[in-house]
Amino acid sequence: MARRPVIAIPARFSAHASALRFRAEVNAYQLIQAVYDAGGEPVSVHPQLPADDEEVRSRLHFADAVLLPGGGDLAAHWAGQEPHESQYDVDDVQDAFDLAVARVALADRMPLLAICRGLQVVNVARGGDLIQDLPAAHRSVHVVGGLTVSCYHHQGVGRPGKGLRATAWAADGTIEELTLSPDDLGGWFRGVQWHPEDTADTDPAQAALFEELIRAARSPRSW
Repeated sequence: MARRPVIAIPARFSAHASALRFRAEVNAYQLIQAVYDAGGEPVSVHPQLPADDEEVRSRLHFADAVLLPGGGDLAAHWAGQEPHESQYDVDDVQDAFDLAVARVALADRMPLLAICRGLQVVNVARGGDLIQDLPAAHRSVHVVGGLTVSCYHHQGVGRPGKGLRATAWAADGTIEELTLSPDDLGGWFRGVQWHPEDTADTDPAQAALFEELIRAARSPRSW
């Protein structure tokens, strides 16, 4: 049996979790299951300072690919913006670590799938900015590019960062997907604003995102 590619997933801080007495580090079960079902070996990575690129690069040496998951808001200051009053679950340690993971993965051409907050992290890591407060309609199920998708996001992509291009939009024009520009020399990257893990077990189109990640993780990197 072929070895499962190892997919590094930064953990999310949680104030509490079932069966645990204290603060926890978690990843969503459906996300982990979607990676496993696609053929990957999901491994949570502890967010910690220092989060400079070389330190994070050394910590990701074991991984074949990276998945940046959803979570709370990215602090507005990382994009040089002012926070909105609705900003929630901000954690500078989490932010700094995720941003470094995004920079390292793209610089080293590690396959990278970014979901919801993860997409926003990649955009800011590449010098883009965010819409700080989207309408409540973006916490719903709606159609993007002909696909019925599960969305639950409060922030969104504003100006795309360097080397990124929008490839899908919601009906109101909100960017729902980013990929690398054709002239960018990076590796495999897809970033989506929706949560494909929510329906990956029943929707082949959503499962395909995780399968693409695993195929990319199995492929030798081109330098």
